[in-house]
Amino acid sequence: MTAYDEAVQRYFAAWNAADAEELDKAVAAAFTEDATYTDPLADVRGHEALAAAISGAQQQFPGFSFRPAGAVDGHHTLARFSWELVAAADGSAPVAGSDVITLADDGRISSVSGFLDRVPVS
Repeated sequence: MTAYDEAVQRYFAAWNAADAEELDKAVAAAFTEDATYTDPLADVRGHEALAAAISGAQQQFPGFSFRPAGAVDGHHTLARFSWELVAAADGSAPVAGSDVITLADDGRISSVSGFLDRVPVS
């Protein structure tokens, strides 16, 4: 397993954390203290703001989990990957996206640039 794969596994562990304590630990394991996360819906920095953004998404989509969609591709300190937000009830994935991450020297994520590829139509 590559450093890119390991970083992405920790990323998904944070997004799929079951409770606040697990989320705080997973965010600390996955992200540097001053990590940034930017997508069309959020622009945050630091562990507390990251945990709040993740918690907000979990509250918006209860009963859903994030899973990878395809392989992780990386070079130098950059990696990109796609993901889906999957409903436990029926396996549908109404939301999907692609993220580009930058890794710090310690292997944690220092920045995320996220893109929404599929979103539900209201």
